[in-house]
Amino acid sequence: MAQDIIDGINPTRMELLSLKNRTKLAVKGHGLLKEKRDALIKEFFDILDRVKGIRENAEKSLKEANTALIEAQIAMGDLSVKKAALSVKESIDVEISSRSVMGVSVPVTNVKMEKRSIVDRGYGFSDTTIQLDEAAKKYEESIKYLIELGEVEKTIFLLAEEIEATKRRVNALEHIMIPRFQNTEKYIDMRLQEMERENFVRLKMIRSTIEKNKEAEKSVQEAVDNA
Repeated sequence: MAQDIIDGINPTRMELLSLKNRTKLAVKGHGLLKEKRDALIKEFFDILDRVKGIRENAEKSLKEANTALIEAQIAMGDLSVKKAALSVKESIDVEISSRSVMGVSVPVTNVKMEKRSIVDRGYGFSDTTIQLDEAAKKYEESIKYLIELGEVEKTIFLLAEEIEATKRRVNALEHIMIPRFQNTEKYIDMRLQEMERENFVRLKMIRSTIEKNKEAEKSVQEAVDNA
């Protein structure tokens, strides 16, 4: 056949029944995958809307932090700022878990960061300026945004990969597998009809031969009887 069919298929009624069941499963799977693809795309764009706001907040906070740090360096000197930085205590705790989005495991971060005073950060009042304290607060704020940004960007990356893989499976079913199954069904059905016609002709010829033989035997028997 010119149409694409499954190789090595046997044109039998059992094979046709099995193939029809496979076609039904493929069609059902195609529908489910399309629903999954659409849900993933919706989730993807919902998260994409969040990314812009988080990135803008992170960039704004970092810009303000850098400005405050430059002012602190001018007022205190680089050496004093470095000394104060070395005395800062760690203050952030990040818990990373996951959630499932249509079967895709994406990260979820939980940032624990308490609001701290100058004393809590580890440097004193006497040898620091308000600009340094402002820079510290802005950098702490930036860290939260950057962690959240990392979470959503990783989620977008994972969802994009799954969307692409799901699209490939949908297209393979829609344009290759299901048409191939359907074409093979038509091929088997056509071959079964051809075989039925061939059997009918064969049986008709056998019946005709039998009848001719009976007629011949009858003629011979009559000739014998008349003799």
